[in-house]
Amino acid sequence: MLSKENIAEYFRTLQDQICTAIENTDGKGRFHEDQWQHHSGGGGRTRVITNGYIIAKGGVNFSAVSGEVSDALQKQLKLSEKSDYFATGVSVVQHPVSPMVPIIHMNVRYFELSNGTCWFGGGIDLTPHYVVEDDARWFHAQMKAACDKHNPAYYPKYKEWADNYFYLPHRNETRGVGGIFFDYLKPANESAKADLFAFVQSVGESFAPVYTHLMAKNHLLPYGERETNWQMLRRGRYVEFNLVWDRGTKFGLETNGRTESILMSLPPVANWVYDYQPEPDSAEAQTLGLLKKDINWV
Repeated sequence: MLSKENIAEYFRTLQDQICTAIENTDGKGRFHEDQWQHHSGGGGRTRVITNGYIIAKGGVNFSAVSGEVSDALQKQLKLSEKSDYFATGVSVVQHPVSPMVPIIHMNVRYFELSNGTCWFGGGIDLTPHYVVEDDARWFHAQMKAACDKHNPAYYPKYKEWADNYFYLPHRNETRGVGGIFFDYLKPANESAKADLFAFVQSVGESFAPVYTHLMAKNHLLPYGERETNWQMLRRGRYVEFNLVWDRGTKFGLETNGRTESILMSLPPVANWVYDYQPEPDSAEAQTLGLLKKDINWV
């Protein structure tokens, strides 16, 4: 029987693997770890890397926390009565030094209620400062491969979900080139639970080879002040999404989670320019033209 402790232990190991891969590829930065306790039960390890050769700021968080479901979460989950919860997972956000290297986010998680209900969620999405179509196609091919090992219906379904989720309605643009996103995958029995967990493992284990490839491929590309200024604006969009729309941020704050860990996803520096309009036919304008839903990358 697959227990919540087994799942949490896997996520703990996954955090180690991802941190090692990023440190080895960066060549300079090292993760600083904070171990913390949740006020109602459990805790986690927040690991942050700063001032690296390739990574300006990044976080790889592991948590396994428990407590009573809040009123807000009870309403969101449509629970008729109070329940206790257990939540565990790994979340990753990396903000690179170079505007030619994309931002990346991953989350894989498991949630269990004391009434016996449980589900998995997660996904990976890519947020380039400049959309390179070949990189976007390659990235989506890796996501499709991770999905296809388990069910060929997963990729188109979860790709569409990502397009709709990683979207800034107030800007009418996607956060990046998407990826895959899934939530509330509830197993019908123990066999289905093992199958879903295997899928989540495939997603989690695809992160390090995918991102370290993009780090190594793009970090030496030339750039100047114009590209850095654009990077600051795109980071600003990232902040807007995480603070206004992101479910994980809202869940963490609603459950009185550790604020520093919740907000580790924010970049070290960002900028907002009033009514910024890129030059027609510029690289910046071309990128905005590709921040749309429903682009068929594979």
